[in-house]
Amino acid sequence: MSEHVHLTALHAVPAADAAAWHQVVAASMAHDLPGVPAPGPEQIHAQLTKPTLDSHRLTWLATTSDGAAVGVAGLRLFTSSGRDHLAELELHIDPAHRRQGTGSRLLSAVVAACRTENRRSLIVEAPADSPGEAFCERWSFRLALTLDHLVLRLDQLDEAAILRSAEAGHPGYRLTEWTGTVPDDLADAFATAKNAMNDMPVGDLDYGSVDWDADRVRAMAQVIADRGDMLLTIAAVHDDGTIAGFTEILLPQGASPRVQQYDTAVVPAHRGNGLGLWVKAAMVQRLRAEHPGVVEVETDNADDNVHMLAVNHALGFRSYRRTREFQLDVPAT
Repeated sequence: MSEHVHLTALHAVPAADAAAWHQVVAASMAHDLPGVPAPGPEQIHAQLTKPTLDSHRLTWLATTSDGAAVGVAGLRLFTSSGRDHLAELELHIDPAHRRQGTGSRLLSAVVAACRTENRRSLIVEAPADSPGEAFCERWSFRLALTLDHLVLRLDQLDEAAILRSAEAGHPGYRLTEWTGTVPDDLADAFATAKNAMNDMPVGDLDYGSVDWDADRVRAMAQVIADRGDMLLTIAAVHDDGTIAGFTEILLPQGASPRVQQYDTAVVPAHRGNGLGLWVKAAMVQRLRAEHPGVVEVETDNADDNVHMLAVNHALGFRSYRRTREFQLDVPAT
């Protein structure tokens, strides 16, 4: 029998609601993604309360008549000119309360908000072969992209291979690194290099494009710092002063043993020179030297991103799960 569930749109997220949100997410992930660490309570609180870059968030909490949280939905509405058609959904239902219609009610609220906000594309990620994937298919989302998630174990590295890659000669280039915000003298060059991410494979997603400039690069670093995370960057700088390639790692707050790969890109004019492998191998060495508590690096690549998959496999990354990106084309009212 269906239980009575109340949906609340959260215009502010007090600590109690953030804690309830975390409980739902942790239960959902433990069921659907066993072995994948759930974000901690502090991460969830920061995600729900701190500003995001070029976007704002709408949130809903589903509770039973006794006040127990059983479902959550977060909708990120992008606001930059190249992505203001787009919204991104995160939806979790406590496994003990599934198949009661709560997910469908939350999705209905989300789609209504997309129409109000004039969003034509709603995207969501679901683990492959999971209840979330079945839910997306049932509600007419279309499969747009498959992602291969890989993990690198820093205690199981091929030391010689990493050393060779990190110390390989690349005439005309040098490595530089920073923590947090890019140094002022590299900000414009780094922003130009970040625009190389716009040609990464995105399958059939209506993902739009991002126009990076120095101000946006600085703002992104500030958003990450404000939520308590740390961003590490290593870049390959050409003799002419341009940044030819870079890689970024996110260290979540709370000394997590697993860190996340952020962007890695090589500018088209500099591809084919082994720069991607070089910067990523150097980052591995940096993590081991500066952050010995880090055990694993997680990344994901589109199935057809053959060049970055080859780089990651050469470093020792191994596939361990897959996710699907689904898109719902939202009809106008």
